[in-house]
Amino acid sequence: MKNVLLLVHDDPGEEARLRAALDLTRALSGHLKCLDVVQLPYLIGTDYRLADAELVLLDDARKREAANRQRTEARLEKEDVNWDWADTTGDITKVIEAESAPADIIILNTAFADHAPPDMRAIVSDVVMRVRKPILAMPEMARGLDTKGHVLVAWDGTAPVYETLRATIPLLALAQGVTLLEIGEIDGLPAEDAAAYLSRHDIHARIDRTIAQEWTVADALLQACRDRQPAYCLMGAYGHARLRERLFGGVTRRMLGESPVPIILGH
Repeated sequence: MKNVLLLVHDDPGEEARLRAALDLTRALSGHLKCLDVVQLPYLIGTDYRLADAELVLLDDARKREAANRQRTEARLEKEDVNWDWADTTGDITKVIEAESAPADIIILNTAFADHAPPDMRAIVSDVVMRVRKPILAMPEMARGLDTKGHVLVAWDGTAPVYETLRATIPLLALAQGVTLLEIGEIDGLPAEDAAAYLSRHDIHARIDRTIAQEWTVADALLQACRDRQPAYCLMGAYGHARLRERLFGGVTRRMLGESPVPIILGH
């Protein structure tokens, strides 16, 4: 786990992403790839005046990202990490998908406050399904990632959480402690199996179980994150169909919208 892919884009979550990327790259003695995306404007209609407006918006976006690159590179020059840079233009999700092959982990955000663009919950949801790499989603106001802190794993026994756990072993090995939290009844592998797997990597996890009672699993997990304040929460993404989660609410959707702590998720 050495290659860290960072979305660089002038938006409310960039500072949180950048600080987490630096912390993660240092901790893993890895390499940081900065993917700077000029997002294409999208206006509905065929009027030629809209086409002109799109060109103006695109030019503004390019100027904004050029200034953002200058600021960000000045900071990176002072940091003790290996990094490189790629300038791209297009849809953020599609650009990340196209550039993700060498990445071991991708750094994005949870949803922004006040629904500020871009729609990070939608971007993370699309990327995690298309790319199948672990994603670190940082809350907008977070300032860094404590790689040596305590980790909470939302264990539901499904393939997504198991594969995400396997993919992040080098990161989990740095943690002060790991807790596998089962909420309510699960249908898949019990937490004991995950603990045994981790122990073979010299990671000795504790197992906690809680009953959701009248809460949903999402409510219980959010409360556990508030109470325990882990360095980050690791979970599988979309164990149920995305349409079902969108219609009825689901753990992934709720966590991307409300989590008080960073999330590492994968599918």
